[in-house]
Amino acid sequence: MRQPAPTVGAWWRAITRCFAHARLCFGHGTHNARDEAAWLICHVLGIPSEALPREIGRRVGAADARRLERHARRRVARREPLAYVLREAWLAGRRFYVDRRVIVPRSHIAELLPDGLAPWLRRGAPERILDLCTGSGCLAILAALAFPKARVDASDVSSAALAVARRNVATYRLQRRIRLIKSAAFAALGTARYDLILCNPPYVRAAEIGRLPAEYRAEPRLALAGGRDGLDFVRQLLDEAANHLTSDGALVTEIGANRKTVDRAFPRLPFTWLATRAGEGLVFVIRRAELAALAKGRLPPNAL
Repeated sequence: MRQPAPTVGAWWRAITRCFAHARLCFGHGTHNARDEAAWLICHVLGIPSEALPREIGRRVGAADARRLERHARRRVARREPLAYVLREAWLAGRRFYVDRRVIVPRSHIAELLPDGLAPWLRRGAPERILDLCTGSGCLAILAALAFPKARVDASDVSSAALAVARRNVATYRLQRRIRLIKSAAFAALGTARYDLILCNPPYVRAAEIGRLPAEYRAEPRLALAGGRDGLDFVRQLLDEAANHLTSDGALVTEIGANRKTVDRAFPRLPFTWLATRAGEGLVFVIRRAELAALAKGRLPPNAL
């Protein structure tokens, strides 16, 4: 990448051209080369994202210029998400530490906290929440902030991911309200019951894993691979969740673009698909009563 003139605007244009020319894949916090270049510049120069247009005439010092170039070159050469290069990700306006031990936070569930879930919380604010497959801990933290009286369990099968989550929980000073647990699904949770279970599970189909862009293959395979049809974890989740929900508890799960597969695999379950900015059909909610009734071979009146 050729060194541009020493202004923020010149660097923004140069990095945008560099990223576009390299045909990078985006989707880990940004959706195009211009926005990704802006993120990099704001991080290195300490500029709030909303202030960047007002700073385009600002001069960039030599040390910062070297950092910008080094990070941009690494992003292109390694084809890894910029979040890993910068060791930061943003979700719902909150910053989280990330590295290659965890998937980059991007769950659509985040935008539903708390207002989008209000109709499904029959007793008002939940007292106990479980974030299953917590990864970096981002959803557990956002849930704790959205529901300040709730206690949150955050579980993951990966010890490495939990180490990252522990760092983020400490950053937000939520150690007293968020408990981190190593668990394969519900295995280590005993008889605990929750008013709300959140889950962003692995749901990429086996045939698609090898075709993912390099940026996605840089993420932990364990956090992506969902088996032949993408539903390996989801089947276990739906089979066991009722045993860990309170009587009027709800399960909220992100499933990506697999809505048709989910509906075909579970035709008797009355999922409600929640609207997100990315569309409807990415996140479903279902109550305990509906899950428990199916397990007994019946569904409550008006469930279908």
